[in-house]
Amino acid sequence: MSVRTLPLVFINLGGEMIYILDQRLRASNTSDDNSEKVMNDIVGTMFSKAFIDELLKPQQLYSHRTLKTVLTRLAHASIMRLNPASMERLYELMVMAFKYQVFLCPRPKDLLLISYNHIDTIREFVKDTPVVVNQVDETHRKIIEVYSSLSEGEFQLLRQTLLIFFQDMHVRVSLFLKNQVQRPTGRFALSTSGPVPHGIEVPGLIRTCNSKGREVRRSEFPTGGSYSSPVREGCFELHGDRVTRLGRNMYTLSHPEETRTSKAPSVKTSDAPNLLAKEELNLLARLMGSMKAENKTKVEAGFQINLFTTDQEEEEAGAEDSMSGVINIQAMQDEQAATELARIAGQFTEQEEPENPYCNKGDDLLAMMDDL
Repeated sequence: MSVRTLPLVFINLGGEMIYILDQRLRASNTSDDNSEKVMNDIVGTMFSKAFIDELLKPQQLYSHRTLKTVLTRLAHASIMRLNPASMERLYELMVMAFKYQVFLCPRPKDLLLISYNHIDTIREFVKDTPVVVNQVDETHRKIIEVYSSLSEGEFQLLRQTLLIFFQDMHVRVSLFLKNQVQRPTGRFALSTSGPVPHGIEVPGLIRTCNSKGREVRRSEFPTGGSYSSPVREGCFELHGDRVTRLGRNMYTLSHPEETRTSKAPSVKTSDAPNLLAKEELNLLARLMGSMKAENKTKVEAGFQINLFTTDQEEEEAGAEDSMSGVINIQAMQDEQAATELARIAGQFTEQEEPENPYCNKGDDLLAMMDDL
């Protein structure tokens, strides 16, 4: 089932990344030329044929550490740069937004409508660049081809896989807290009202039938919520009304505080050794070792943005990271860091485990992105 999960993860997280970066670029009064270049470069890399084809190959869903490494490279595919603290916040915002959308998804199949909303909005960002628009359209066609034949059971398994992947992420987002859809613990508060999924009747009615299957009596029961009839079904084609608002851009220029995050109260974790630690460190070592130095022959004026409203807030976030006991690994060429990772990995076990045929997929993706 992992072959069906990874493309949707990157499309939806990538879409949220585009929304957040667009909001921050506009809030920081970045010139239109630079903003357009950043969007075109990131979208062009994310929807490149080689990258999408690699995502569609059979492979396991990445860990958060590896996923963030690939997304960091995507965010830095242009002249814009994010410092580690801002990249950490960006990843948290992306994950929590998509997690919320998966939670509220009326039907498992509607994951496609959420993905198509992301694709539609991204297409609008690059509408003035036909080459990039063609890349987005071609990717959209591939997604339709791959997922159109899935059964309801397969969509349910896909949704369950995503929820399991996100289950330990409980970062508080100011926008969700303000709208009262998230609790102080970082967990979402799901509504018990609104329209029911397409093809489902409004709950509250009991029909009693006789032995011939004819309805003889009706009675009602309290549902504990306020439900309404379903709206029309969204369009699953290349263009059309998706009906659902899940997956659309929820950030605005007038409220920069919408991109603020904070950690939920920590939960004591088990001290049991992680059996996959050696494999993950080996994978990270290969990822970092495979990244080539950037081509400096063409000099372009770069700029940096951050996702913090003040320098003090950024410094405090950096101080929290340094005291959290978490090792931050940057996505850049660093042979010394790669060697250190390999050394740490060797301390976990002296016995070589059978090679996982999927463990080098992240390596393939990042190496390929170097060539784009």
